[in-house]
Amino acid sequence: MSYIGIIITFVFINNFILTQFLGLCPFIGVSKNVESAVGMGFAVTFVMALASIASWVIYHYVLIPLDIVFLQTISFILVIAALVQFVELVIQKISPALYKALGIFLPLITTNCAVLGIALINVRNDYNALESFIAGIAAGLGFLLAILLMSTIRVKLDSEWIPKPFRGIPIAFITGGLMALAFMAFDNALLNNLLG
Repeated sequence: MSYIGIIITFVFINNFILTQFLGLCPFIGVSKNVESAVGMGFAVTFVMALASIASWVIYHYVLIPLDIVFLQTISFILVIAALVQFVELVIQKISPALYKALGIFLPLITTNCAVLGIALINVRNDYNALESFIAGIAAGLGFLLAILLMSTIRVKLDSEWIPKPFRGIPIAFITGGLMALAFMAFDNALLNNLLG
């Protein structure tokens, strides 16, 4: 698959949040505010990109030569945890306000199944190092797109009248479901038409 195909696939066709339903905790929890959503989106994108390349290196240069491929999930989780700690320290130094706004959701990137998912998908699809890195960035950008769309919709919904039973999380889930339906329009036929 071409690099553009990988980008289109992970941003639109196989968007981790809206088509694979991975990473819903920060999607619902952080999307109340556009600034926090953008910060979380970039943090997840950064972690996904670095986790993709780091897990590729570990898989091909440690796990396969030592014939311990069965440890891939555990080793990928350790890599992701280390990267999240690094991102947490950087955000705390660069933007204390964003660090405070993200709160508990920043360390939860460690357990975000979308980050682990891209590492495992890269291995399953037998991507090379560059393809893995591009897939990680594209998956992160898809995450950013989904959380940014959700946050802008939720900001608008806060100023509208909503029946009491639907306020808060219920309307967020309904909105997420409608967004997922909209993203179903993107499929492999679209990719084939775009790229020939």
